[in-house]
Amino acid sequence: MKPHRVPLYDFPDVVLHAPEAVVKGHSQYRPAKIGDALAAEALVADSISDRAVEQLAVVLSGRAVVLVPIHALESEGVNEIPMALAEELSRRLELPVHDAIVQLNSVGHTGADGFTRLANQALFDGPVRGGQAYYLVDDFVGQGGTLANLAGFICGQGGEILGATVLTGKPYSAKLAPDEAQIRALRAKHGAQLEEWWRQSFGFGFDCLTRSEARYLENTADADTIRSRVAAAGSASGT
Repeated sequence: MKPHRVPLYDFPDVVLHAPEAVVKGHSQYRPAKIGDALAAEALVADSISDRAVEQLAVVLSGRAVVLVPIHALESEGVNEIPMALAEELSRRLELPVHDAIVQLNSVGHTGADGFTRLANQALFDGPVRGGQAYYLVDDFVGQGGTLANLAGFICGQGGEILGATVLTGKPYSAKLAPDEAQIRALRAKHGAQLEEWWRQSFGFGFDCLTRSEARYLENTADADTIRSRVAAAGSASGT
């Protein structure tokens, strides 16, 4: 099974709430990541940004939008942080939460390098209402692949994605939308054969990469290195 993705050229910047060091240094971070819902609530209460919530209120004002937390499987349990953040945003913004879309696989992205993230794609399933507007909620954005895959899944089922918010992440990773010149440069450097291999392996072409994913691939020395590193990362995780 391969993820469904769509081009992200118009995707708005992901709204971040707190610095990565603040969130990951919190005493409740680890318990929340492995299934402690109360720990996740405490972490979100201490980390959520009033300014970010106000920004979301402006962006989503007047829209019949539903919040979709990423129901992520970690190696030791279900990550409760996205749900806790979605529930707090639901309370503050008076928006419903749709928790029936679930991640089908454990991808081991926490603390992983770029090739491990690229090789192990998150897959989703669950009910999507055609024409409904959705807003994605997660705990962290790195390369942005998980958000891109959830957005692609929902769009593939006829839903509309308005954007995403996360508790924390790298500031440069907030920009999911790639630059078209960046995609052209990636194609020029590594050639059409690599993109076709990528499409056969993952189900989408370079135009559906996030900005961070495209930058990571463009910064890799050559196409053979990409193939071998992706294969090794997939084998190491059993995919």
